Amino acid sequence: MKVSFGLKAHSGWAALIILGENNGSLELIDRKRIDLVDEEWAKQPYHAAEQLNAREASTVVARGIKSAQRCAKREIQSALRHVKKFDYQVAGCAVLVGTPMPAWSVAQILAVHFRMHKAEGVLFREVLAAAAESLDIPVLRVQEKQLSEEAVRILHQSQEQIATRITAFGKEVGPPWGKDQKDATLAAMLVLSQHTA
Repeated sequence: MKVSFGLKAHSGWAALIILGENNGSLELIDRKRIDLVDEEWAKQPYHAAEQLNAREASTVVARGIKSAQRCAKREIQSALRHVKKFDYQVAGCAVLVGTPMPAWSVAQILAVHFRMHKAEGVLFREVLAAAAESLDIPVLRVQEKQLSEEAVRILHQSQEQIATRITAFGKEVGPPWGKDQKDATLAAMLVLSQHTA
């Protein structure tokens, strides 16, 4: 069976969906919440550095980024081990992303509160993508705001048809089945569709 990972990140955690495809039939293999931090402060490393001097701020942010990188790799490796137990072949990993961020320095980010939120949002999405790439898993970055449009284009189905299929997955597995799980599942579907096209 070919499988794909779908990931939707938040500050400090992400929703992970593992979707399988066998002879044109889709199956939800697993869904879970994965932690992307070891310590509470690391959920918002720029906020944790806000009141520090420039040198200390850079150190705290760097520690937060390294923690997120370490956790993301650990979680993707765990998902990989899980599917390899069943001899599943990983087709790829979809990560929902936002708009790119300018190449701001730590000082520039800390100077504007909105930038801190933006940087933390980008951080957790990017560490997931980088972790998958470091494990030789092809990564599809999907703009979250364009997910529905991309799905219609790539899957050659209407939004109603897609919504019906996503809802059916939720009925099969039960709660929690909110927007995070639905979006991650749809992103995983895009990977499988491109891989089997």
